[in-house]
Amino acid sequence: MDFKDYYEALGVKKGASQSDIKRAFRKLARTHHPDVNPGDLTAERRFKAANEAHEVLSDPEKRRKYDELGANWRQYEQTGAGGGGPFGGGSPFSGGWSGGGRGGTRTMTPEEAEDIFGGGSPFSDFFNTFFTGAPGSAGTRGPVARLGRDIEQPITLTLEEIANGAGRRLGLEGASGTQNVDVKIPAGVADGSRVRVAGRGESGTGGAPAGDLFLKVRQLPHKIFTRRRADLHVGVAVGVTVAVLGGSVSVPRLRGTPLTLKIPPGTQGGQVFRLKGHGLPVSGRSSRIGDLYATVGVEIPKDLTPPQREHYEALAAIDGSTPAN
Repeated sequence: MDFKDYYEALGVKKGASQSDIKRAFRKLARTHHPDVNPGDLTAERRFKAANEAHEVLSDPEKRRKYDELGANWRQYEQTGAGGGGPFGGGSPFSGGWSGGGRGGTRTMTPEEAEDIFGGGSPFSDFFNTFFTGAPGSAGTRGPVARLGRDIEQPITLTLEEIANGAGRRLGLEGASGTQNVDVKIPAGVADGSRVRVAGRGESGTGGAPAGDLFLKVRQLPHKIFTRRRADLHVGVAVGVTVAVLGGSVSVPRLRGTPLTLKIPPGTQGGQVFRLKGHGLPVSGRSSRIGDLYATVGVEIPKDLTPPQREHYEALAAIDGSTPAN
């Protein structure tokens, strides 16, 4: 029979302490257990090798015989130890795991399951039933440790709240009644995005943490501004004379006093002017601010005074156009 290096199987040095051996086995068991890797034969072989190595090295007497006798230690164990077989119970997975006639088994105790995998087993109920003899995480030791589910809740925000950030007090229903939770909405959040509030979801079981609360943002329409990511867009009315001769107009801002925009002579309707740094904060990068875009709309007067009409008729005579009578 080929010699099996149990130290190599666990990834520890020959002089490893019992705590080092136990820690190495736990890590390998979590990684390669068949319940975590269904149908993976390579993982199955590695799990069985780690299990066998732990069986021997965790037992001081077996480890001493293994270190002294090497490949012959099994023969000594079987002939000199009283017919107990090479696996005498030092491993929580003694004799392998059941199914398909793979040797004898014994059921893992709840204490052993908790020792290897911690307070809450990450495996299925089948695994827990098989190894602990009862459904759930550890027989009669209480409920399975399960992370609480996440909860999604809509939240409506004005454009001003999105620009400045907002605080809200939410009433969350739980097993112990309604709890008021203060949440902070960061500036610049996108319409339709989700804001995570850690640990405010459904409560976990078996000591597992609660899930998270996700606030789904719905932005209310604004009567003046429209939004495109971190940029704002606004329409600006410009009179005919200002559009022709040039001048200045006032442009509203979402935050702060209005801006003065210079209109060059010959400005056309639909022309867009960019006012840098007067948009919204960029979500997650509050030091960066979007821009404000002002779109010109040329106002055509409807009711002319007699002097105004006289001037427009004179202009029409100059450019050769024919005004209606």
